[in-house]
Amino acid sequence: MPKRTWELVLLGGASGVGKSAAAARIAGATGAFIVEFDDVVAAVQELTTAEQHPALHHFDGPTAPERPEDTWPPERVLELQIATAEALEPAALGVVRNRLTVPVPAVIEGDYLTPAVCARAVALGRATGRDVRAVFLHEGDAERIAANYAAREPAGGDRTGRAEVGARYSHWLADEARRNGLPVVDCRPWNTLADRLDAALDAAPDAAPSGTPHAAPDAAPDAAAADGTGVPSRRAP
Repeated sequence: MPKRTWELVLLGGASGVGKSAAAARIAGATGAFIVEFDDVVAAVQELTTAEQHPALHHFDGPTAPERPEDTWPPERVLELQIATAEALEPAALGVVRNRLTVPVPAVIEGDYLTPAVCARAVALGRATGRDVRAVFLHEGDAERIAANYAAREPAGGDRTGRAEVGARYSHWLADEARRNGLPVVDCRPWNTLADRLDAALDAAPDAAPSGTPHAAPDAAPDAAAADGTGVPSRRAP
């Protein structure tokens, strides 16, 4: 990995695509601190209830099945996963703001980082003179994701439904990332992933991600628009 120039990296992608391993490699090579956004998600959910904040409890509320991906249609699970991620955007931005007060480089990684909030983080860094980067890992093959789950969680049983949702979510994240001017790195071929990820991080960010104004990183998002998946999508503010 070439010499680090950034101060904060947001690494997004669907579950099971290899974000944790990638974050560990980046941190090991640069001395960066790793923030697992999943830990933040768990804390926020622990502090709220389905009655208080239903958008954060689609998958653990009183009517949710134990394994939604095996009970609900994948389109429904995808829609709720996106809704949950969007509801968590203020928490993600709070983590970014906090990390920018600390003179230690960091990598924030997690399934629930949306391209919209990552674009806001890049804009916030630009507005405050800090070098913030964001990149999304992409794996659109459900069978490959299922194999990754099997290797990572050998006692987890069949993960076909979860992998199908993961592949769809990965496509949505990739499409939204590109629309927001953020780099997307395909997970395969594995033997070149590290070099391609490094290149994406070392490249100078776009002058301004699409739909992200220079002077207003905290502006309200545009109205929801439909994309090709049939689920709501938002432009980065």
